[in-house]
Amino acid sequence: MRFLVANVCRTKGLSVSLTPLRRRLIASVKPKSLPTSRPLPPRRLLAIAAAAALLSSQGAHASSQTKHPKATLNGTEVVCALGSFICPPRPDNFALCRPNGMLEFYDPFLSKDSALRASASTQVWAEHVESPDQITYHLSGHVKTVRADQELHADFADYNSDTTDYDARGGVHYQESAHLLSADHITGNTDNSTGLATGNVRYQILDSHGNGTAVRAEMLDADRNRYTMATYSTCDIGRHIWELRAKQIETDDTTGRGVARNATMSMYGVPFFYFPWMTFPLNNDRQSGFLYPYFEHTGNAGYQFRIPYYFNLAPNYDATLTPRYYSKRGAMLSGEVRYMFPRTSGIFQIEFLPHDNYNDQKLTSTSIDTQNQQRYLYHFVNSTSLWPGWSLSTNLNRASDQNYLRDFGNDLFTISTALLYSSVYLNGAGNWWSASVGGDVWQNVDPSQANSVEPYKRLPRATFNMDIPFARWYDVGLTSEAVKFHKFDEVEGSRIDLNPYIDADFQGPAWFIRPKLAYRYTGYSLDSGYQRYSYYTPLTSGTTPFTESNPSRALPIVSLDQGLIFERSTSLFDTHYTQTLEPRLYYLYVPYRNQNNLPLFDTAPMAFDDWMLFAPNQFSGADRQMNANNLTAAVTTRLLDDGGVERLSATFGQIRYFTPQRVQTPCTTTSGTTVSGCTAATNWSGSDYVAELSTQLNDQWSANTEYLWNPNTRLTDLGTFTLQRRLGFDGILNFSYRFRRGLLEQYEASAVYPISERWRLIGEWTYSMMDKRTVEALAGVQYEGCCVKVSLVARHYVTGYYGVVTALPPGQTAPGSDTAVMFQLEFKGMGTFSGQTESVLRRDILGYQ
Repeated sequence: MRFLVANVCRTKGLSVSLTPLRRRLIASVKPKSLPTSRPLPPRRLLAIAAAAALLSSQGAHASSQTKHPKATLNGTEVVCALGSFICPPRPDNFALCRPNGMLEFYDPFLSKDSALRASASTQVWAEHVESPDQITYHLSGHVKTVRADQELHADFADYNSDTTDYDARGGVHYQESAHLLSADHITGNTDNSTGLATGNVRYQILDSHGNGTAVRAEMLDADRNRYTMATYSTCDIGRHIWELRAKQIETDDTTGRGVARNATMSMYGVPFFYFPWMTFPLNNDRQSGFLYPYFEHTGNAGYQFRIPYYFNLAPNYDATLTPRYYSKRGAMLSGEVRYMFPRTSGIFQIEFLPHDNYNDQKLTSTSIDTQNQQRYLYHFVNSTSLWPGWSLSTNLNRASDQNYLRDFGNDLFTISTALLYSSVYLNGAGNWWSASVGGDVWQNVDPSQANSVEPYKRLPRATFNMDIPFARWYDVGLTSEAVKFHKFDEVEGSRIDLNPYIDADFQGPAWFIRPKLAYRYTGYSLDSGYQRYSYYTPLTSGTTPFTESNPSRALPIVSLDQGLIFERSTSLFDTHYTQTLEPRLYYLYVPYRNQNNLPLFDTAPMAFDDWMLFAPNQFSGADRQMNANNLTAAVTTRLLDDGGVERLSATFGQIRYFTPQRVQTPCTTTSGTTVSGCTAATNWSGSDYVAELSTQLNDQWSANTEYLWNPNTRLTDLGTFTLQRRLGFDGILNFSYRFRRGLLEQYEASAVYPISERWRLIGEWTYSMMDKRTVEALAGVQYEGCCVKVSLVARHYVTGYYGVVTALPPGQTAPGSDTAVMFQLEFKGMGTFSGQTESVLRRDILGYQ
């Protein structure tokens, strides 16, 4: 007997989504530092670090008793590793749904491989079979047919072997690899892959957890279906928290798209959104359509409403158009275009407000009046491959005025941005060389500062670097730069910096010796009128002007880096480790050259940190090269587990100065005015003591600390401490302390605390000890059920970054604050989308997922 009703109903079911999938790109950095100045008592952080290490070790000892984390239905959820800067969003998790929540006739033992249908035989069971002409077959009484992944049950079934027409009646149940369907009556044609189901139609999509009902279901062909008076939800069957009801739904598996007409979205039976026509995705592919709407309120902009629309134009390019409305400022239109071609890729973003209706009281006279003015911000990044080894990179950022980020930003990261950077470079590289030519410019977006704070424009700027190995151990190389500097009412000119070198790398399994000999030449060509300027331009009474139009500096740089590596087997808390001991010596010699007649174009002293123990210069840029006769001594120990993972690392080191540091940037003018951000000559015998400790003895605890203590001033120069603790599967607890003498002292605590499987609390708090105020605070609650996610978050943050509050320029006031309230509602299975709330939380809370 031929396969009876083998394709009685290949109706695919629904995979309806209000919002299409959009894989968004998020990289944010969240600097949280308002300048403060308060000495930290020495050894405080070392004591904290010791306690943290003890707690970590206790956590490691008890790790065998921790519960295994829960997983999603398909096992795709991965816990973000401790210490990750930004964690990826979690996929939809239906583990909270009712276990085995399938339609009652689901057979879990049926094959899931649809490819077996073509070669599989058909098995038929029935209490009665009649065939009056050997063409028409009548089956009755518990009819059951099975072929590969297809199974059909009915009370009665008729089949015509010539036309392949079929007719199944009475409690029809159909199952295949990805779908379940039940109806009172199904008719159709097997060869044409058509069918019609009527009467109490129910369906379930096994892959997407979607299910619903329909009055009528039509299979138009093997890939297209039409449903009349249909519902859809990813909630448990019979427990629909939310539901989509449509007069007609059409699905197309070839395009992965669905179209609903006269559709209404309801929650707990209450309609809240109507769509006369809408499209939605049937799978996780990118699809055009509306993204989730977003609501927010801030003091500077008022109530905000956004509803983005995503255009999936092609596999390699797309666009998003986002109309916005601010109750205090008016209507704004923003957009984003992303593209990726064989030789070029990039992204373009723009925000445009035709008329700003907000009567904003500006902080300083340097800010333009933006009332009823056009406001905009654009960002363009592009990388183009021109020919083998050469590419063009572009990064353009521009705002309409200095107040834009303060007025429209809703987080500390945005409003603390003081400069927008733009650059265009032609880059080339080969096996032993690299080169670039282009330029850099900056825009001041700090409303408390005049535009004179902008760095020099570097137009044009060219670099060339090479490193050629020869013999067995040796390299010869060159780093070089040629640049033209421009800045209004400042000394201008050109600079060339050449640094040829030869180095070697002698090493064995337990030792290394790396000598290096370099020669640095830096020459200038100052533009006419340089005599009118000094370090404090324009030239004022008592200051010394530049006296040479072509000053230069040349000197040798000699260094020797050497170290040993010892290791042994050890045990800690009944765990086997390999411990290393790595002593290291670094000698640096640079003769002194008087550089007081060289301009400061793009050079500033760098704050001392651990990496400067082995750095050849304490200045950024080429305008200053420190003199040195120094020896750095440092020792590092590590604990490596049997898998080679570093579980503990500790470093201690210091630089010993055999000659005073004489190269400096001026700290005072001849009239006695103090200048910030400078270095003075010193006769110290040693640098800060540097101590570092990081530990992660198990997957639940992580702690890191760094401590710098100055033996000359007997003050702490820097102290940082970060502690991270995982709470269950999706909870996290963070605590950090940051101190830099004369700049900042801040505490920060954040947590994602799971109250239950469905509820969790979210909080973050950053406090500045110097300013005696909260820099940023966040509190919220999240609910995640079987088919919905709800987030309500309130954020309080400062609305400017003006430096130390106690030292504001005359006429300026302390930065104010603002509060934003964000609400987000997500329906699972309606497309994966990371809204504004999710991106803010991932950036603000380390380890949030």
